[in-house]
This record gives sequence, structure tokens and C-alpha cells, in this order.
Amino acid sequence: MKKILVIDDLPENVFMIQDRLEHEGYEVITAYEGKSGIERAKNELPDLILLDVMMPEMTGFEVCKILVDNPSTSRIPIILVTAKVDAEDTKEGLEAGAFDYIKKPFNRVELLARINSALKLSEAQKLLLEAEQRNTFTATVVTANHKIKQPLTLMSLSAAAIKRELKRDEISGEAILKRLNYIEIAIKEITDVLNQLNSIKKPTFSDYFKNIKMIEFDDDKKDSSN
Repeated sequence: MKKILVIDDLPENVFMIQDRLEHEGYEVITAYEGKSGIERAKNELPDLILLDVMMPEMTGFEVCKILVDNPSTSRIPIILVTAKVDAEDTKEGLEAGAFDYIKKPFNRVELLARINSALKLSEAQKLLLEAEQRNTFTATVVTANHKIKQPLTLMSLSAAAIKRELKRDEISGEAILKRLNYIEIAIKEITDVLNQLNSIKKPTFSDYFKNIKMIEFDDDKKDSSN
């Protein structure tokens, strides 16, 4: 069941909208002014918010901007409910981050159509985000495996060589130090890979194998341009 938050300072408006939406099978939560509406949005994380514009103390535009700027509520679609829909009001609402406007007085068909439209788009965006997150996770694993495999192999070979050296009757300190140096080099390479992965904010992908992607490092781009 989709959850809708209605924020309006007039109880009769809230009651009317709540009655219509609950009749259509939605779960409705309510708030009667901006600050409590913001808190309810953060705590309840509704699927959609119907927000009145003309409210005392804090306008719907101000509430909308705060919710859009907050990471936990930024992806919740907001439909502004208002009697003011001239060009300047529309611009201000869109700049605040509203998904849509609905003008008072509205009929049930229009209200439900706009709500359904906002919920469908929101669901599509969630699915797209989840797909992007899965792709990024897979690419990160593939990249780490690809970049770290060689230095890990070097460490394994060096450790085996040190073990062989320690079994000799005459142990060569120089040979052991040489292998330890290889291990230190491999550790640095692995650390560099992990640091680069950790510092990436917006990954760039390149083809790895068939449909599998890996994350490009700056060094990869330099190598491909040479």
C-alpha cells in the first residue's frame, strides 16, 4: 500500500483529501503545518507528498525546498496544492523541486491522475537507481579483482620463495630482503587501488568482458591515449 503525506494547515482540506485517498486504497498520514510536515516526511518516508502552498509561518515552497535538499527525502515526489498557478508561482515551485502542481479546487479524477503519474515516475526512478547501484557494485568487484590479482600473485610467489630460502642450510639475507621488497611493492599497489576506488565519486565505466563493466582509473585513460 502506497503511503501519502498530506500537509495542509486547514483541517477540512486534509479531511477531504484523506477521505478520497483512503477510499482509493492509499495509506494517508497528515500534518497541519510546515515544520511538523517536514518531521513526518523524515520519519515516515512516504511515497508521495501533497503539499499546500499557502500556509502560515512556513510556505509550501519553503517546505518543498527543505525536503528536496534533505538526502533522506530528496527522492519523494511532491505535488503542490494551491489556488495560485500563474507563471511566477509555477516557476518558484519547480525551482523548489516540486514534481507537479494541482490547482484548487480540484476534482477526484484529476487528483488521482496526477498522483498515479508521480508514483509511476518515482517507481521507475527507484528501479533505475537500484540497477545503477547493482552495476556499480559489480564493476567495483570486477575492478578490484582485476587490479589486485597481479600484486597478490607477486606476494604469494615472494612468500613461497622466502619459505624455500629459510629451509636452506645457508640462508641468504639478500635474497629474503629482495622478496620482502617485492611484497612491499605489491602492498603499495593494492593500497593505491583501494584508495582510488574509495575516492571515486562518479565512476566512469569501460568494457571488461561481454556485458561486464569495470571502473576506469585515471591511469587507464592515460594508457589508452598513448
